[in-house]
Amino acid sequence: MYQSITIIGRLGRDPEMKYMPSGDPVTSFSVATDRAWNDRNGQRQKETTWFRVSVFGKQAENVNQYLHKGSMVLVEGRLTVDAKTGGPRTFTRQDGTVGANFDLVANTVRFLSPKGESAGGDTGEGQPAADHGEDGGDIPF
Repeated sequence: MYQSITIIGRLGRDPEMKYMPSGDPVTSFSVATDRAWNDRNGQRQKETTWFRVSVFGKQAENVNQYLHKGSMVLVEGRLTVDAKTGGPRTFTRQDGTVGANFDLVANTVRFLSPKGESAGGDTGEGQPAADHGEDGGDIPF
């Protein structure tokens, strides 16, 4: 059996790197994905889904060094479930509504930010690419 998920989105905060007891680096960051559509009444609707991503080893170091809040990335990996619910991790927002985060363990993180926005590259290869710039797209935060 095999499970794989691929997401493309923007970082919701700067990455945070820590070290496991073995000394191996692990970096975590959040990614927002969104979709927009027109409903039956022609009104524009938007839906944002958040993923909490963990990445290990050399990729963790590269992500921590080159990415920042707003950077666009493609992440390939596997979903992990909340041990209590068997589904996404749920929480209550300040306004009282319920939200959910999906936890993802990354196998590959590819930097997609346009020229001038942030240094980029494919951390799967461990090589940073040229600087990428802001494309003016909507960031849901």
